[in-house]
Amino acid sequence: MNTSFGFPEAQGLYDPSLEKDSCGVGFVAHIKGKPSHQIVLDADQILRNMDHRGACGCESNTGDGAGILTGLPVKFMAKVAKDNFGIDLPEAGKFAAGNIFLPKDESEREHCRKVIGELIIKHGQKLIGWRVVPVDADGADIGPTARSGEPVIEQLFVAAADGLNQEEFERKLYLIRKQASHALRGDTKLKQALLFYVCSLSTKVIIYKGMLTPAQVMPYYRDLNDPDYQTHLAMVHSRFSTNTFPSWDRAQPLRFMSHNGEINTLRGNSNWMRAREGNAASEIYGDQLPGLFPVVEPHCSDSGTFDNCLEFLLMNGRTLQEAVMMMVPEAWQKHETMSEDKRGMYEYFSTMMEPWDGPASIVFTDGHYIGATLD
Repeated sequence: MNTSFGFPEAQGLYDPSLEKDSCGVGFVAHIKGKPSHQIVLDADQILRNMDHRGACGCESNTGDGAGILTGLPVKFMAKVAKDNFGIDLPEAGKFAAGNIFLPKDESEREHCRKVIGELIIKHGQKLIGWRVVPVDADGADIGPTARSGEPVIEQLFVAAADGLNQEEFERKLYLIRKQASHALRGDTKLKQALLFYVCSLSTKVIIYKGMLTPAQVMPYYRDLNDPDYQTHLAMVHSRFSTNTFPSWDRAQPLRFMSHNGEINTLRGNSNWMRAREGNAASEIYGDQLPGLFPVVEPHCSDSGTFDNCLEFLLMNGRTLQEAVMMMVPEAWQKHETMSEDKRGMYEYFSTMMEPWDGPASIVFTDGHYIGATLD
């Protein structure tokens, strides 16, 4: 059985609805936001030093998953666009790029590109082009199991419509990505539908990840070794899927966070998010809001489910700090030294959302702020 394209069916003592994991997380950032390639190298060192926090299967060179999230490297992307498309990119904030996992079958791959292209046009944005991400599976010594589930990885470039500011553009990209995921990962006509996955599509961050060991990320992704690849922050993750099945899409970092631990309240959290969709309203999305449902996508790990919810809150106007404190509140009820204002904030949030309880350690970023919290 090839388990790399999705969860196995329930069998014996195994139930895919009960999957959990435990991992290693870390980040590095320049406090004043100055980008450099050294940040990438420092992040790689952190990741390699967390090898013990990751896991591998029956092969020492097949990892449970590892990756790196960085700020969008504008200088590097400008060079890539010039080399691949012969154009000058719009100014920072007016274009987005993201790494997309695609099926190995060319016809299915072309179908995925077509659907995404149509959604970009539908939402009034401009498709710049697709670029094949240079990878080196042999140089990174990727194991047979990882190779069996390895997707084709391409980089999508999108330009903002005239008159949109960066945040408005980000919200359009969210609509495009969610609707593409709903249409393609659930397409029963695609034999390799679960190979389709949007790692990120943003004006602010980009993610390079996969079913890799910590030491394989830099050798596998050639982009990360280019001196022009400069960032002001980087988040890394080494996955230990304690009782989950690894795959390329479940590797982290996710779009806004990395996670170590377990979400023990996951089923209740997921059910409540689905229940709220019936009476949800948004001043930002208006009648487009149903196009984002379901918020919690199928085939996600507990971390992926958390990330789905966090992204939904952010795109609907919450700040990063507010959203994280809403989802992972402190034990505020009997905290004797907590201020009344802070206690009141948590009490107010408790009327809107139940806590996503762990034990869990979560690192989060929106490309501007970066931080960490414990439940």
